[in-house]
Amino acid sequence: MATSNTISGIWSWWWEGTNQQDEFARSTLTISLAVLAIAWYVWPIVKSKSSASGLPPGPRGLPLVGNLPFLDPELHVYFAKLARVHGPIFKLWLGNKLGIVISSPALAKEVLKDHDTTFANRDVPAAARVIAYGGSDIVWTPYGPEWRMLRKVCVREMLSGASLDAVYALRRREVRATVSHMYKNSGVPINVGEQMFLTVMNVITSMLWGGTLKGEERTSLGAEFRQIVNEITELLGKPNVSDFFSGLARFDLQGMERQMKGPLARFDRIFELIIDQRLKIDREEAEGKSSEKGSRDFLQFLLKMKDEGDSKTPLTMTHLKALLMDMVVGGTDTTSNTVEWAIAEMMQKPETMRKAQVELEAVVGRDNIVEESHIPKLHYLEAVVKEVLRLHPALPLMVPHCPSQTCTVGGYTVPKGSRVFVNVWAVHRDPSIWSNPSEFDPGRFLRTDYKWDFSGNDFHYFPFGSGRRICAGITMAERMVMYSLGSLVHSFEWRLPEGSKGDLTEKFGIVMKKATPLIAIPTPRLSNPELYA
Repeated sequence: MATSNTISGIWSWWWEGTNQQDEFARSTLTISLAVLAIAWYVWPIVKSKSSASGLPPGPRGLPLVGNLPFLDPELHVYFAKLARVHGPIFKLWLGNKLGIVISSPALAKEVLKDHDTTFANRDVPAAARVIAYGGSDIVWTPYGPEWRMLRKVCVREMLSGASLDAVYALRRREVRATVSHMYKNSGVPINVGEQMFLTVMNVITSMLWGGTLKGEERTSLGAEFRQIVNEITELLGKPNVSDFFSGLARFDLQGMERQMKGPLARFDRIFELIIDQRLKIDREEAEGKSSEKGSRDFLQFLLKMKDEGDSKTPLTMTHLKALLMDMVVGGTDTTSNTVEWAIAEMMQKPETMRKAQVELEAVVGRDNIVEESHIPKLHYLEAVVKEVLRLHPALPLMVPHCPSQTCTVGGYTVPKGSRVFVNVWAVHRDPSIWSNPSEFDPGRFLRTDYKWDFSGNDFHYFPFGSGRRICAGITMAERMVMYSLGSLVHSFEWRLPEGSKGDLTEKFGIVMKKATPLIAIPTPRLSNPELYA
């Protein structure tokens, strides 16, 4: 009876994602379930063999589906609880995909440093492969010459300090526009996360093609991007049968790949539009037909790299579009959520807000506005950002790694092709590492001679990951968070609407979000209205 109920449940789960009028899909499902029913009885034999292969310990699962039915939506917290029972390395069966969870600095070091090359690949979800142009971006491309070329383009060239300095005016324009908007709506409750999402989206698109699109065209494009990004993140956050049962991936039973092709087509249309306009501007400048040169932006740089790059491992137009996709999708939620978390945490502990404002007054002044040149002197604000990323790392489980060959971690076998999660959220809240780990205390990063940073060299604190696949956008993220947060804290006092209570509950997803959006009221702090223009 239990077997029948489980198979029936699986049938219902898959069938919801298919077109019930499609006879081919109906036949495919019937055949697949017949095979799965047979596998049900083979499963105990397979499991008994795997238990003798030196795999890490882990919770017992059900035949066929493994531990999938028991997963908690707050996956980072659920994994941390399992680690307290099974140890800092344990296994989970996600359908026929083996998951390995790492929850300690020592084991994270083994994976991300000692065996860095082995774990330098990704286990690419089916939906991510679609939206990343077949996995042609820096996040999902397999480790090798192509990935090294993309990494060089991003880190050494496009996102270097000099390149970011060159487009500072574009970032500044968008941040000042947000401050001005909030000033005009002072005393009115605003959705801080929503405003920061729009700000960061405008900042990123301005840096990407700020010299290409102008005026209303750029504004309307930002609104369209927000809608598309929401669709993409929602699809990527849904469980997909194709990722758990590799033999069924080709059938796209839930239609996730088909659904993801919609946002991809819309993005591709936009990319084609701006690329054509950029090329037109460059041609007119070269022919002397344009009296006004376009501003420098990343798109201009990428097109130049495409034409002048290494012939052995060229940067193709597909790579170029995939990198634009990474910047737009990967940089928006992560940055805006971090700023939202920072303001929410400081509002819960007003003394931290006051300390940050006192520092900003000393460095910037009450009759001046924050500039990126002030950032190196804002040590307490930097500690606030570090503490926020300790408590609420943007990607609590990072992007899963996938070993290219079977290896040993912590004395256990980690098979080739398994999905390896590094629970940085759990490491950052480990009471054996951090005193009062759940408390928001920026001072912990100032009360020591040790310089905590984002380099990933210390496995007690690595919010951006570590090793070869460390986040490529650290420099840009640090600048954007510090500059945006500094501008909002310096320009306004913040309070909750009457009757509201602060809520710091987390919501697990692709990136760490607040379960309840921060609704807060800004009040101008600066006496000169011109500073808000």
